[in-house]
Amino acid sequence: MATPCVPDAATQANQAIREFMAARTGRPLWPDEAAEYERLLGAWAAAVGDGTPPAP
Repeated sequence: MATPCVPDAATQANQAIREFMAARTGRPLWPDEAAEYERLLGAWAAAVGDGTPPAP
């Protein structure tokens, strides 16, 4: 099985999401944090190339 090639931008976006969520372990996201999570997720999706544009 071939290992997928993940662009550096996707790796960086993934790390940002992991750090963001690790800082909030054990509690639900507040509304402003949920918006930031959605922005980070959009950046990751765009970086992996699924056609989803990044959030504004």
